[in-house]
Amino acid sequence: MVNKLSPQEIAEQAKLTYTAGDYPAAVRAFADAAEAYSVMGDACMSAEMKNNLSVALLRNKQAQAALEASEGTDAVFAEAGDPRRQGMALANQASALEALKCFKEAIDFYIRASDALEKAGEEDLRLEVMQLLSALYLRRFKFFDAIIALQSGLAAVKDPTPKQRFLKKLLFIRL
Repeated sequence: MVNKLSPQEIAEQAKLTYTAGDYPAAVRAFADAAEAYSVMGDACMSAEMKNNLSVALLRNKQAQAALEASEGTDAVFAEAGDPRRQGMALANQASALEALKCFKEAIDFYIRASDALEKAGEEDLRLEVMQLLSALYLRRFKFFDAIIALQSGLAAVKDPTPKQRFLKKLLFIRL
């Protein structure tokens, strides 16, 4: 059956099914959207759909497929000069690697994601990545690294929330 919808319409359907929690349908729709954008020659939008596919696959408990879906998308965004989406792609790969229990590689990808997001000036997204990295360090019993990662993420936030201000004060106490 030939799909008569535009890539944008397919992507919108994918987002709706994802938001509704129908992850298997979202997986199919994001894969279709990625393919449709690829056929159109829009590498960046195809890569973005592959990243959305990766997130949907992770929610559907398919970590290996999530990693495979997002592999190489960071390079597409780097080549396009888009460090924000590059950082998000690296973070998606890190999440998949973490789910696969490839912790050393996940840490490396989270750090690379943080660097790209810092370059993009995306301090809130960078903080989210550093929180994920900190949590991973905690699960690996690397307490000092966890604190450093969280401090690094919080240090760049220009307008912290009350919770972030509290964490900053707590983490930056000198003993």
